[in-house]
Amino acid sequence: MQKNYLILFFVLLFLSCKHADAPPPPAEINSFYKPVITADDRKTITPEEAKTYHVNTTYKYKYRTGNPGHYKYNYDVKGINTTGDSVFGNIIVQGKFGAGILIDSLNETEINTEWIAHGKLKALDKHGNEFHLIVK
Repeated sequence: MQKNYLILFFVLLFLSCKHADAPPPPAEINSFYKPVITADDRKTITPEEAKTYHVNTTYKYKYRTGNPGHYKYNYDVKGINTTGDSVFGNIIVQGKFGAGILIDSLNETEINTEWIAHGKLKALDKHGNEFHLIVK
């Protein structure tokens, strides 16, 4: 009887130590994909976006494109820079982030935006200058 258990033990030990061919690693999937929105996105509407173009005067956006959960909104904004000068412009936002153009008294500045509260955004230009904006 002990002999049978000993044989069974060695068979199990042998089978558990056998190395199977390891499958190749799965293709890398970046689950934290964040779509990049650029200032140029606000200038054109693709034919695909034109199919879902929507205007609603009740809300503050100029127009909306896309499908539920993946909408892009276009807003006119105004605000101030770090020195207190007034700026205004137009942005396009998808989710929490967006991009657009701000105009002050002298020039146009490309910005990237982030929602910080309802109707309020923080924006940065490529030089690191900060702007505080509200939706018009």
